[in-house]
Amino acid sequence: MDRGVLDHGADGDAALRAALRKTAWRLLPFLGLLYVIAYIDRSNVGFAKLELQAELGVSATAFTLGQVFFFTAYALFEVPSNLMLHRAGAHRWIARILLTWGLVTIVTMLAHTTWQFYLARFALGAAEAGFFPGVLYYLSQWFPGSARGRAIGAFMLAAPLSFILGNPLMGLLMDLDGAWGLDGWQWVFLVTGVPAVLVAPLVLVLLPSGPGRVRWLAPEERRALVEALAADRAAAGEQPHRTLAVLRDRRVLVAALFFLAFPLSTYGLSFWLPTIIDGFGELTTTEVGLVSAIPYVCVAAGLVVVPRFVARRDTPYTWIAAMLGLTVAGFTVAALFGSPLVQMLGLCAAAVGGYAAQPAFWALIPRFLTGAAAAAGIAAVNAVGNLGGGFGPLGIAAVVDSAGSALTGLIFLLAVALLGLAAVPLLRRALGGGPGPGTTADPSSSTTPERQTT
Repeated sequence: MDRGVLDHGADGDAALRAALRKTAWRLLPFLGLLYVIAYIDRSNVGFAKLELQAELGVSATAFTLGQVFFFTAYALFEVPSNLMLHRAGAHRWIARILLTWGLVTIVTMLAHTTWQFYLARFALGAAEAGFFPGVLYYLSQWFPGSARGRAIGAFMLAAPLSFILGNPLMGLLMDLDGAWGLDGWQWVFLVTGVPAVLVAPLVLVLLPSGPGRVRWLAPEERRALVEALAADRAAAGEQPHRTLAVLRDRRVLVAALFFLAFPLSTYGLSFWLPTIIDGFGELTTTEVGLVSAIPYVCVAAGLVVVPRFVARRDTPYTWIAAMLGLTVAGFTVAALFGSPLVQMLGLCAAAVGGYAAQPAFWALIPRFLTGAAAAAGIAAVNAVGNLGGGFGPLGIAAVVDSAGSALTGLIFLLAVALLGLAAVPLLRRALGGGPGPGTTADPSSSTTPERQTT
């Protein structure tokens, strides 16, 4: 567990620091486990592609259209799902999400036509919708703004961990091709769907609804945490009472459009990474899985280090820009150089930049939205942004089909990262950021350069 998450609280407030420490240990490991399962279920299709595309007899673009179906359903059901989570309780709704997406993943092993595959991907997107923004909203109910960015970063460590564990696993499953009459891609969907079904009942037991009544916090710790969260809500100001008002909020719209850059680049990379590495030489699918885990070891390090620097002086926009710049540099190196080693270094840099910026970004939303408005706003940002999860891989596929090389598809991701980098000042202006990189804060101001509570 990140010690920064555990120790971050109001200076001198021992009760709040103790409450945050206990909350982090109680919630983040289990939520991280759920995110590992989610990411493996979402990314397994990148490995199944190595066989399933040929079995379906479709082009790379047609196969990748399955990702568009997944993320379209994800976007359509995201806001309704998060509002249901707010009303029904996180533990009940997240358990439902896990159960349904696990069952859909298992059933995908029965797909043998293109439209069956598309239907399975759409159903998976509908089933999984609301999980990630639901957890972000849930964390906002437990961690005040002073600790939220690091808590999100600790939770998001599960994303690279899922690739570190899942990619070699899926490579091994692909090598089971023919065992018990199942193709390798069928083993991938079968085995990666089962954990979500098994863990769903545990969610009902292990996720409490809120800090107000939990017994593992002492009375003074519980009071300190509740008061800190109440102060955050007061600082956020008056909240919209209708979902439509939240969706029309200019800040939500700008954040959603800006967030497109992250899923476009990260999902595009994760979907095509096994194919790119497969082109390095004579590698078995198990070896492809092991090598493709390397960038995510680097991502894990980035998710530990970067949120600490962001929190130190509260400079989210500077670090968002820096990480997007690293992504641009990484994709440029990977696309232009022919050496597999140099390409891998570039892919590692691009992956770190794409993931390590996200905790800083997500911690911005609860600065101006709380309660049901936060549930709707976070879901809306994630829904619009995650359309990029479908169109990023599709954009690469279109380039690959025309150029014949998976590496040329990285040019598409490079362009996306450049647009995101150029848009950071617009995000700062829309969300009320403050001076950008290279500027100096007013010395008479009581806030640090990029801090503004709305």
